[in-house]
Amino acid sequence: MNKLKHANGNRPLTDEEKLSMIEEAAIHYGNYMTALGFDWSVDPNSAETPIRVAKAFVNDLASGVYNEQPKITAFDNVDGYDGIVFQGNITLHSFCSHHHLPFIGHAHVAYLPTPNGKVIGLSKLNRIVEFYARRPQVQENLTMQVHDHIHDVCEENIGVAVSIEADHMCACVRGVKHNSTMKTAKLSGAFKKTARAKEEFYNFIRDLK
Repeated sequence: MNKLKHANGNRPLTDEEKLSMIEEAAIHYGNYMTALGFDWSVDPNSAETPIRVAKAFVNDLASGVYNEQPKITAFDNVDGYDGIVFQGNITLHSFCSHHHLPFIGHAHVAYLPTPNGKVIGLSKLNRIVEFYARRPQVQENLTMQVHDHIHDVCEENIGVAVSIEADHMCACVRGVKHNSTMKTAKLSGAFKKTARAKEEFYNFIRDLK
């Protein structure tokens, strides 16, 4: 399994530990706002902002860091299906490691099982994407992590493909301030070596438009 490390890491917490982290983070976020010159404590719209932000990070934005990896049960491919298993337009919300601004988009994933290999439920593909997206991230790493997790779970597969397209607020609201979409892809096995499998994967994506 692709190891999570640095700020991108995974360290599951109990509910009590999460509450303690939220309380401490709220204090630090209040100090951060004060250092920026925001008179937040006397503004009725901002007085609760430190605790709101801390809760948002621990419970939602970075929940993948503090929760266990999703338990993915793989099943024997009893029907002997050997075609592409594709799940497209999986909504993802993440935030970049550089500026902690959101990037929002969709993931398209596929794998090629073998008759004697393993398959997983379609909802599990969504869970894998969600788990790796909910943390400080860069899109390139997210793409590889999703790919590697699917490859490991779907034993004896002969190919995995992951394509992600997302709009990054760090490019839209700061810096160049241009609207643009970033695309990344990680293909392996038949999707990388065989033109037919690669074409079929990208045709599936185009059919969603």
